[in-house]
Amino acid sequence: MNRRNFMGFGVLAMATLPAVLSAFESIDFRKTKPDVWKAKTVDDAIKALYGDIKPEEKGVKVKAPKVASNGGAVPVTVKSDIPAKTVAFFQNMDPESAVVVWNVPEDAVIDYFMKIKLKATDENGGNGELTAIVEGKDGKFYIGKTKLQVAKGGCEG
Repeated sequence: MNRRNFMGFGVLAMATLPAVLSAFESIDFRKTKPDVWKAKTVDDAIKALYGDIKPEEKGVKVKAPKVASNGGAVPVTVKSDIPAKTVAFFQNMDPESAVVVWNVPEDAVIDYFMKIKLKATDENGGNGELTAIVEGKDGKFYIGKTKLQVAKGGCEG
C-alpha cells in the first residue's frame, strides 16, 4: 500500500467514524438511575431501574457453570432473540446486586459474554442466582435466571 492510498483510507475512516459511533447510543445509568447501583437485593435493583414490572419468564437465557471454582472470574452468557431496548444483569451474592445495563443497538444480536466476580460467604453458603431482564421494544419485560454455587476456598476464600 502506498502512502496516498493509506492517507486516503485514513481520511475516509475519520469521515465515517462519527456515523458509526452515533449508532451506539449510550446512557450513563449510574448518573440517571443512581439507586440501581446502591440496591442490596435484585428486586430492589430491578425496581430502581424499571419501576414495578412483572416480567415474563421466557425468551432470555442466562448460562453459567453450576459450580464456579474461581469466584474471581465466573463466566456468564446472556442470550435472547427478543428485539430489545435494554438488557440488565443482576446477582444476589455480592453487596450490590446490579452488575451491568446494556443499551441494545437497532438490529443487534443479544449474545453477551462476561466474567464477573462473586464471593462465597458464610451468609450465602456459596449459593446464588444470576438474573437478566430484557426490556423489549414491545414495551414488555422478560426475565431469565440461573442458579450457581461458588466454591469457597482456593484463591477466593
